[in-house]
Amino acid sequence: MQEYSKSKTNRVKRGQNRATYDIATINTILDSGFIGYVNYIYEDQAISLPMAYGRKDNKIYLHGSQANRMLLALLKAKKMSMTVMHLDALVLARSGLHHSVNYRSATLFGSLKKVEDPKEKDAALFCFMEHMMKGRWDGIREMTKEELDRTLVVEMTIETASAKIRDVGVNDEPEDYNLDVWAGLIPIRQIAEYPIPDEGLPQKMNIPKHILEYYEENRI
Repeated sequence: MQEYSKSKTNRVKRGQNRATYDIATINTILDSGFIGYVNYIYEDQAISLPMAYGRKDNKIYLHGSQANRMLLALLKAKKMSMTVMHLDALVLARSGLHHSVNYRSATLFGSLKKVEDPKEKDAALFCFMEHMMKGRWDGIREMTKEELDRTLVVEMTIETASAKIRDVGVNDEPEDYNLDVWAGLIPIRQIAEYPIPDEGLPQKMNIPKHILEYYEENRI
């Protein structure tokens, strides 16, 4: 089992029993999502924004316009942190204090660079698209040079990370278990509904295989 080394930056202090530094576990959390919360400082103001991302090995790719304020601020700082979180259940206890949630979260820390080589940018955008939906890249038209030039792509190298996971039931006070109060879990998950074609499509165009496969894998 390979782990990220622990430091003041990534060490989990509260709820250490739920912490893991296992690289494979953290990558699984990242690969189960597509949106991360990216943190940056702009004019002495701390800001956190949701961003779609792609992952390959220990690299995270983000993209936006060449004037993207967040990406430019991150490139200036040359460092970045990002959190990905999945809500798995509401934990309803017999007292308000013990209500909780089941979740999987991973927080990443690393260095940042601008991807400038056209082939590297193309590969980064391929990674981003395949992270969103496997097979999608081959189902769309190629990007033009003008589009590629207008797109700012950044690469984060994950240097350290940690995860926290809660996947257990209610943890009430011993004397509360006999109370006439319902307690338990309400599982929560994100699902895909059947694809809705755009109005501009030819009327009898078949839905591509990769889209139907994504739907089947994520509908229940």
